[in-house]
Amino acid sequence: MAREFLRHGSNSVLIFTAATIAATAACGWFQLSLLWIFAGAGLFYFSEYGTHRFLFHASPSRFPFILRLQHRLHYDHHLEPNRLDLLFLPWWYVVPNFIAVTLIAWELLGGWNAVMALMLGAILALLHYEWVHYIAHVPYKPRTRFGRWMKKYHLWHHYKNEHLWFGVSNPTMDFIYRTYRSPDEAECSTTVRMLHLEEEL
Repeated sequence: MAREFLRHGSNSVLIFTAATIAATAACGWFQLSLLWIFAGAGLFYFSEYGTHRFLFHASPSRFPFILRLQHRLHYDHHLEPNRLDLLFLPWWYVVPNFIAVTLIAWELLGGWNAVMALMLGAILALLHYEWVHYIAHVPYKPRTRFGRWMKKYHLWHHYKNEHLWFGVSNPTMDFIYRTYRSPDEAECSTTVRMLHLEEEL
């Protein structure tokens, strides 16, 4: 399973980057603050919901190039949920985003200690997200009750209603933004696999 995880998307790049940050900190180039690492993880978990709901589920663009990106980043993942090459975020999406966040953090925080710790936390949180997402879509039964529930939670989003259950790594923001429903109370969507089909036609 781990080998398949490393073969796709940006996972190897993320692991290499996290290891490089940790190694350079161990060599004394800068100090890693746990506070900023947790802040980076929190920043990712907060943005995870918004990115999924408002960016990946956005209406189809009128521009063919952007529409192709929308299909690769999410539309086609709903169409074929178990295709591993569509499951993970591609490096060409992740790397520019992390560079942009690093530059913004540098402008706001102004020191490598805080910036590198923040980015390490965000990278580790993204790896956690990718792993939970991966487990949800492969034939594997998580060992913990919460892990098994999160797997079902994400699959409700894919097979019952794409307008609910946007949290992949955790359900917190769904409760805050009221996009959580008991699966027994949620309506079955006819477009759960074909996002925005009517708008594209």
